[in-house]
Amino acid sequence: MCKKLFVLLLTIFLGISSYAYEAFQGPTELLHHDPSKAFQGYTIFSPFRGKNTYLIDMYGQVVHSWPYPEGFGTPGQEQIEKHARLLENGLLLRGVINRSAHQGGPPLPGAIYQLVDWNGEVVWEYSDDRSGFRAHHDFRMIWNPKLEQNTLLYVSSMDISHNEALSLGLDPSLSNDHSSRPDGLIEVDLDGNVIWEWNIRDHIIQERDPSLPNYGIVSENPGKLDIYFSGRNRPGDWIHINSLDYNYELDQIVLNNSRDSEFYVIDHGNTFVEGDVEASRELAASDRGDFLFRWGNPCVYDLGECPSSTNEGQSSTNGHQQLFFTHDIQWIRDREIGTSPSELDGTGNFLIFDNGTRRLGQVFSSILEIDPYEGEMLEGMYIPEMLAGHTLASRPGMGLVQARDSLPLISNQVIWSYRTPKANAFYGPYISGVQRLGNGNTLICSGPHGHIFEITPEGEVVWEYVSPVGDRTQGDYGIYRTMTADSGTMFNAFFKCARYAPNYEGLEGKDLTPRGKITELFTNEPERPTR
Repeated sequence: MCKKLFVLLLTIFLGISSYAYEAFQGPTELLHHDPSKAFQGYTIFSPFRGKNTYLIDMYGQVVHSWPYPEGFGTPGQEQIEKHARLLENGLLLRGVINRSAHQGGPPLPGAIYQLVDWNGEVVWEYSDDRSGFRAHHDFRMIWNPKLEQNTLLYVSSMDISHNEALSLGLDPSLSNDHSSRPDGLIEVDLDGNVIWEWNIRDHIIQERDPSLPNYGIVSENPGKLDIYFSGRNRPGDWIHINSLDYNYELDQIVLNNSRDSEFYVIDHGNTFVEGDVEASRELAASDRGDFLFRWGNPCVYDLGECPSSTNEGQSSTNGHQQLFFTHDIQWIRDREIGTSPSELDGTGNFLIFDNGTRRLGQVFSSILEIDPYEGEMLEGMYIPEMLAGHTLASRPGMGLVQARDSLPLISNQVIWSYRTPKANAFYGPYISGVQRLGNGNTLICSGPHGHIFEITPEGEVVWEYVSPVGDRTQGDYGIYRTMTADSGTMFNAFFKCARYAPNYEGLEGKDLTPRGKITELFTNEPERPTR
């Protein structure tokens, strides 16, 4: 751990080279490319306000695009449910917004998931039409080792009634309606059958009412969620899962709780029963489905110092909290890039995009790599975050709070991090993503600004691109060669992005001939270009 902490401090003190310049307008598409240092490959992204998912080469040239399905969403608004993934079999996995979601009146029915071939034809489709369920945000095609087949894992809210919420410990004196929509995870096979479910409502602890079965001491039960954190009831969306990942070797799932700024690891293998969904639900709802590991905000379970401010906000500390609203939690491994796992720097560690929106003091975004293990990853032994300890940053301004604040505490499990010295040079307040690349570099997707850039381990920017796909109210495609300061956030936004190596299996045999930049191929004319 000492060696890893040295790597972290070295990265911090070297200083990051990517100072942004200030301007009222600037060009879109490729801004910078250093072929000698960048990880060569193809980058995929799906603009919220566009009409296509794009695959571009290192020079910003479109090599392929998949049109969004007609009739989904509202013209000029988001038509795709967050993002799309290119699978190893060459099919595109995407979520699209159910058109009825925009016809007014809750509850929203959630996403429809589709597999699309290289020619844009839908070859498989699934939607969860059960009442009270709403698929949203993240999803992933996983390999279920017990079934020895691919299955779809996705995030969904699952409605509960006022009385059900009271039975879990919510205070009836605070509201006449505690009906809620706590998030969970659902797994389905490719025949559309639900085969596994997990929901946060089954993993609750509370200290308010000793007559309830989930009563207990919060600090003694870190595997459960405090339903009454900070002496207040949780809102209807209790944890808001916005990202997930699956580890085949461990048969475990990691999920991000953006509301509390922490992530959890849960057991899939020991809660899944082949051919018996009810038995799987029962195991997932038992103690076997509790958190195996949690990280980011120990204040939430009464084991760490909470953020606080004094002197009317002139001085603040973030305590032991390490994350401040986050997205895209993942295990670093050989996924969607086409390289050997042994080539990936940090294989098995966690990587996460910290938006930083809820940080006390100056806000900024950062990328964190976390090593949570006692020994090797495959041993599956996690060190509790408070037991791993923290180190006081040697100087302010380069850690987790601004210079005028007290020196931040940095977890000893953070072995690498990235942020720019100028906070406004890199700040994606919501959505966004990250990916470790095959040469040790890191791809960062600042979603609200349509900004993609690649950095070396030392923080040097070696590739940079800005999406030209923006608001379509002024044209069918909404393609812009220039972005201006008054365009506003989300104008050219996307949820996240990914890069695939040229030897990625999903690209084998595909025509990847450069066809021109997006601004050259797609215009504001209503006709679609020939692909």
